[in-house]
Amino acid sequence: MVAGETSRFEITERLKPALAIVDLSLDRSEGLHRLTRLRSRCPDPKLIVISVHDQPGVCRAAQENGADGFVLRRSIATDFCPAMLLCNRAGRISRLRQG
Repeated sequence: MVAGETSRFEITERLKPALAIVDLSLDRSEGLHRLTRLRSRCPDPKLIVISVHDQPGVCRAAQENGADGFVLRRSIATDFCPAMLLCNRAGRISRLRQG
């Protein structure tokens, strides 16, 4: 589901999903801000970030802002399902796969 800024938080609060996906690809700094806001308003869902940015600092920043997992867009076909499973089991993915 794709949602606008306001409705994204309202929908997440109402539906209480187990997993939410945040795309940092378009605007990394704005995406990190949204990630922080989402985590503060909805602390329960696992948050997986997808991004085209493959610098380790981006993964670290995503985790510092509340992400439980990080998947590079170029590796999404092979890494997304394992990321979901790891988040479900371990609670947080602590390493970035450089794909």
